[in-house]
Amino acid sequence: QVQLVESGGGLVQPGGSLRLSCAASGRLGNLYTMGWYRQAPGKQREFVASLTSVGRKNYADSVAGRFTISRDNVENTVYLQLNSLKSEDTAVYYCNYRAVARNLEVWGQGTLVTVSS
Repeated sequence: QVQLVESGGGLVQPGGSLRLSCAASGRLGNLYTMGWYRQAPGKQREFVASLTSVGRKNYADSVAGRFTISRDNVENTVYLQLNSLKSEDTAVYYCNYRAVARNLEVWGQGTLVTVSS
């Protein structure tokens, strides 16, 4: 079974930066996608960024150019670098693992990012 543990959230001023981490454990397999989603108060969960096991990245239009997803293969950790943060980026950020061939999807517990002065 795959388990995900996020960390790195917190309070930051507009224009500031944060780095979120998602440590994955268990058998990840060879073909999978790691992603970040977020859910703001009163809103539905939305896609933020993803990184496939073969290195393909994808970003939501709202974060492209400000956020960067990356991976440390040795540590089995996926990162989300958040730059130029705006108040509308305030949300709980969730890490996601998806392996279509294994019919497996796992969510982390979430980490709160608050952007406020």
